[in-house]
Amino acid sequence: MRINWILAILMLLSAMSVAILLLLMKHEGNTALYIAQASSALSFLLLILFYRKIKKPLRSISNGINLLREQDFGSRLAHVNQHEADRIIDMFNGMMQSLKEERLKLREQNHFLDLLIGVSPMGILILDDKDTVKTANTAAATFLGFEKQSELSGMAIGMINSPLGMIISSIPLGGTVTERLNDSMIYRCSKLFFMDKGFPHPFILIEKLTDEIMKAEKKSYEKVIRMIAHEVNNTMAGVNSMLSTTGQILKDSDDTTYLELAELISVCKSRCSDMSGFITSFANVVKIPDADIKRSDLNLYLKNRRILFESLCSTRNISLNLDLSPEPLIAMIDPILLEQAFINIIKNSVESIGENGSINISTTANPTTVTVTDNGSGITPEVSRMLFSPFFSTKADGQGIGLLFISDVLAKHDCKFSLATGHDGLTRFTVRFPKKPSKHI
Repeated sequence: MRINWILAILMLLSAMSVAILLLLMKHEGNTALYIAQASSALSFLLLILFYRKIKKPLRSISNGINLLREQDFGSRLAHVNQHEADRIIDMFNGMMQSLKEERLKLREQNHFLDLLIGVSPMGILILDDKDTVKTANTAAATFLGFEKQSELSGMAIGMINSPLGMIISSIPLGGTVTERLNDSMIYRCSKLFFMDKGFPHPFILIEKLTDEIMKAEKKSYEKVIRMIAHEVNNTMAGVNSMLSTTGQILKDSDDTTYLELAELISVCKSRCSDMSGFITSFANVVKIPDADIKRSDLNLYLKNRRILFESLCSTRNISLNLDLSPEPLIAMIDPILLEQAFINIIKNSVESIGENGSINISTTANPTTVTVTDNGSGITPEVSRMLFSPFFSTKADGQGIGLLFISDVLAKHDCKFSLATGHDGLTRFTVRFPKKPSKHI
């Protein structure tokens, strides 16, 4: 309102000055000239005052725009001692305070989310619209075989060269899959999205389910096997006792017909013993003792067992070679349990080869790794996903307990392992030992 009054007065005085000047043109009197000069001076002063009254609020508005452009929400505008302008400035300062508080709250929330994502046991990959990794946490890098999450940044998920990478690259948006890999690890992977600035942003969640599922599986088959073993062995013990008694009576008889029956009973008794041994082998799988860890040199350990491993190969004309690293490989192992695990690994290689092949056992340092390589028939991708499942076997007479035993033993040593056929057609069972001593010491 004040500005409007000033503008009206200024316009009135300007009109009066013009009128006086016109009169002066007709009457060139001194009095009129003085009045005209005074009116002009007053108009000039009011014009300056009006300019300052308008310029100052405009400068404040310009400063406010600059603060918004620079996102400086901590600064405030000063009053210009004009009621209307000061009200606008108060509203602006209040808005800046609200923006500052909201921005601070958003930063705190983002910081919390960053911390949560960083320490989460679930792998998290945030992608762009071209399925390229923008952000990855430590768990995701570990699951995908990378040492640092920064190595994943800018990489298309289709270019991640690992079994788990192949799986997540094939998941459609909104899809979820659960897979068991060739290293016995089980993962549940989901591809979802969140909205940001009105656009969907995809991300991938990788959840490791190995421990939970394997514990549940082991608990289930332990109970079943022990119950079956108990019932079968008790029954077989009674049957064998009766067969032994009957066989002895028939052998003591002079009748040759009875002697033939005694031989049949002996065969039945042997078959019952085999059946008891068969079910006992299943029961032994769930009774693996805790590892008795000792400090050992893996190179020397494998050299001392070379003859044992060669005995598994010699009957099928399969050669066994040792390609050991020059430096000692110190690891914390249970010699007895690990020996049984390697016997099972080599037996699987021998059965995969059949006849006339070769097996190579190699070791490397940094990290400490033992690899058993064979040129057998190989493992198909379909079979690879079923490896280390309870009682799964590709052999007609297989019991499916060998890989279960190997998996349990290596888990007791905190080893990472994998079984896969490479592009060169060779099948490799790779065992990587931990850098630190096992937790089972």
